Amino acid sequence: MKTLILTTHHTPSDISDRIALGFTKALRLLADTFFAKRYGHRAIVLETVAAVPGMVGATLQHLRCLRRMQQDQGWIRTLLDEAENERMHLMTFIEVARPNWLERVLILLTQGAFYNAFFLLYLISPKTAHRVVGYFEEEAVISYTGYLAEIDAGRHANPPAPRLAIDYWQLPETATLRDVVLAVRNDEANHRDVNHDFADRLAGQPSGAHHREEPRKAA
Repeated sequence: MKTLILTTHHTPSDISDRIALGFTKALRLLADTFFAKRYGHRAIVLETVAAVPGMVGATLQHLRCLRRMQQDQGWIRTLLDEAENERMHLMTFIEVARPNWLERVLILLTQGAFYNAFFLLYLISPKTAHRVVGYFEEEAVISYTGYLAEIDAGRHANPPAPRLAIDYWQLPETATLRDVVLAVRNDEANHRDVNHDFADRLAGQPSGAHHREEPRKAA
């Protein structure tokens, strides 16, 4: 099994990367403003958004392969698996933190706006789109690390894991929310690495060319 490094960060190497990072930081500020340390509710909204890029990317890669009559090198399946995985994150956290009507409206508006924006971005620059997702996932790892810290400090409840999560991640019957958050964080670290790698390949760079380990502050 691949060992995931939680502190990996991709250093921006061009204007496209800097735009992607700036966009991600702006969304992070918005999430911090609305949710602060309400991690369960924060996860519901963010996972709704996180499930969009994989589906958009898979659709456009599929159409591209049809037009060019060529193989996809495994990208479509990888992106579809990512979209499904993020959807399961959402389904799990709905069991943990029941969204109220305001959060449900926010989910609808956010997903609608983000889907169309990301679709256009992927049409214009697939490399930038994958870099955005890579940076999104970097922030997700930080957020879930903060979630774990709150649980470990006793400031957040650690109830039994939802049955959905136990079945999906094949967790022990005694699993708790902490085990779920660990599994989700590992998923996000993997999505981070995959999307940064896709962006590097689209830019004609060697995989991990601008990645480095650095201390990251938990949210």
